Amino acid sequence: MVKTDIIDPQAWLQQIAYEYQPEHVRLIRHACLLSESQGNNQLTPTGKSCLQQGIEMADLLYHLGLGHEAMSAAIIYNNVQYAGLSINEVHKNLGGGPAKLVAGVQQMDIVRDLQDQTVKQVKSDQIENLRKMLIAMVDDARVVLIKLAERACILQDISQIPQQETLRRQIAKETMDIYAPLANRLGVSEIKWKLEDLSFRFLYPDTYKEIAGLLAMRRTDREAYVNKMINKLKQLLKDAHIVNYKVMGRAKHIYSIYRKMQRKNLTFDQLYDTIALRILVPKVQDCYTALSSIHSTWPHIDKEFDDYVAKPKPNGYRSIHTAVVGPEEKNVEVQIRTYTMHQESELGVAAHWRYKEGSKQRAGKAVWLRQLLEWQREVAQSQETLASAEIQAFEDRVYVFTPAGDVIDLDQESTPLDFAYHIHTEVGHRCRGAKINGHIVPLSYQLQTGDKVDIITAKESKPSRDWLNPELGFIKSSRARNKIHQWFKHQDYETNYALGKDILDREQKRLHFGAIDLAPLAARLNLKSVEDLIAGLGKGDVKLGQVLNFIQQIETVTAPKPLPSVAPGKTKQPKAGELSIHGVGNLLTQIARCCKPVPGDPIIGFITSGRGVTIHRQDCPNIFRLSATKSNHLIEVNWGSKPASTYPVDIYIKAYDRKNLIRDITTVLANEKVNVIAMSTTTDKQHHSAYTKLTIELSDVSALTRVLDKIQQLPNVFEAHRQVSGTDTS
Repeated sequence: MVKTDIIDPQAWLQQIAYEYQPEHVRLIRHACLLSESQGNNQLTPTGKSCLQQGIEMADLLYHLGLGHEAMSAAIIYNNVQYAGLSINEVHKNLGGGPAKLVAGVQQMDIVRDLQDQTVKQVKSDQIENLRKMLIAMVDDARVVLIKLAERACILQDISQIPQQETLRRQIAKETMDIYAPLANRLGVSEIKWKLEDLSFRFLYPDTYKEIAGLLAMRRTDREAYVNKMINKLKQLLKDAHIVNYKVMGRAKHIYSIYRKMQRKNLTFDQLYDTIALRILVPKVQDCYTALSSIHSTWPHIDKEFDDYVAKPKPNGYRSIHTAVVGPEEKNVEVQIRTYTMHQESELGVAAHWRYKEGSKQRAGKAVWLRQLLEWQREVAQSQETLASAEIQAFEDRVYVFTPAGDVIDLDQESTPLDFAYHIHTEVGHRCRGAKINGHIVPLSYQLQTGDKVDIITAKESKPSRDWLNPELGFIKSSRARNKIHQWFKHQDYETNYALGKDILDREQKRLHFGAIDLAPLAARLNLKSVEDLIAGLGKGDVKLGQVLNFIQQIETVTAPKPLPSVAPGKTKQPKAGELSIHGVGNLLTQIARCCKPVPGDPIIGFITSGRGVTIHRQDCPNIFRLSATKSNHLIEVNWGSKPASTYPVDIYIKAYDRKNLIRDITTVLANEKVNVIAMSTTTDKQHHSAYTKLTIELSDVSALTRVLDKIQQLPNVFEAHRQVSGTDTS
């Protein structure tokens, strides 16, 4: 379909050549040639060629003051979208800057997945979440502006396509809900009013025509009147001896007039700001001087005066608003503020969009993007040095879709389990798996903005206790953690006691610690008995880490045999890296190779001739044997306040013999920054089993627990525990 409003590429390039450096113009021209050669006569949905619509988008960006990379990306974007041109080809021909911008605009096209929903009534919080998600997905303000320029061009052209009423309304509603508010938040009024007026025209054609008819002048006539008023105000300010002022004006567009009529329940005749002007001055005193001059020149309208300088709005907004009857008996609104007030209003906590849209969300990233745009306008006048900037706000949020298309706002690093518990507690309790964008992922997967999340559920509620282990990364939010805790709290006492006993027995087997009196820990936690402590461990009220820390901190336990008395003497306080040896001075110590105790284990010393004291675990089989024949060589020892940084520990792993098993185990150890001293592996071909023994260096029992947990989670690993050998008698 042939359009009448066609831009001549050569004439347009000559026009912009006066304001850009030669190498920048060459890039833009190269983008035009690439679009023309790669378009393959492919038309956009509005019936224009890829090149023509691209130039229209670039022309809008040109008037916004954007640079050559953004304009080149706008020119070539439609070829990527409709003619099959790849991002790699864009990068090869135009460079990384335009290619990254085009990729960013494509990412924003996720809104198109919701087109079916735009026809129905969408909740306002969902629309707000979608707006925030779109901003969170991009790291460069130019990406948003290119997308807004594309939407403005589509709305401008689609009105010329016959028999497309449904499509027009769908695009208009999507624009009014999503893109016009984004343009408003970025302060891009030139695009904003186009998006709003065109969308309003398609959504409410009768109301649009009615307001358009009530406006006595065409827009061009109103803008001419604004220019006349600006010149008059400048003269008044000059006569009042105000310097460094700035006067701006606008003829309000149709949708803005409609919104104010609805918001204030006014008729058209009651509006006083169909034409509005703004005065910026250096000082607060100048505001009132300017106000006096204006009221002395034109009669002001009663009840249309607000002094938000003397009494700011609750959100911090400051400005003087008045309305007067100007030349030709036309009502004119005038706003007067200082440059600082204007900066705060446009970019600070009182940003204009907050009360315009009725949003209670903080400006955050939208403010930063608007600042970025202002900086870019300044830089683009001399050179294009704006790189993609990192997101400074919304960086702690992630926005994902439900299967129905609703947008869910979660903390960054949230997992499918966090998502499930956010949807409903029972969905979380019954969660057994998750699909992200149609692919099954682990429950520890970190959600990314734009993901579509589908939770796989079982019939019965049965959370896993592993979900509460912070080392495994299943949940991020306190909401999900609390819901899981509550589930376990409601289980029967006997069941919880059995679960807690199983946990203790498993850890005792894995870590090889002896009998521990948990009564002091129960008292410390305000529990009546050790049984309540164990049941609390089963419910989740008592953390396994609390028990392990107690074991590590305890200094004395019941020995396998009464220790011999030693001659009284002065005990030397241990230094960092030493052990405390009761009743004697500083002696040479070494860790026994048979049981390899680590801080937190109950220990005992064995005096050897010429080798000092060898430190064993109290439950070491060699100590039981030696205590029967050489009890006078045993001596009481305990860990110093600052034990050595690492100790060797043997661990034993039993698993199904599969490919890459050793690689997976060593990857876990590498990720935990664990040093491996020795490793040996044997296999049982008949039973397809593999047995691996590792000697690693760890700092304490907590580190050992974390490593064993991670290894136990590997596929096909049956067992992973600490191994204590009884073969060494040293």
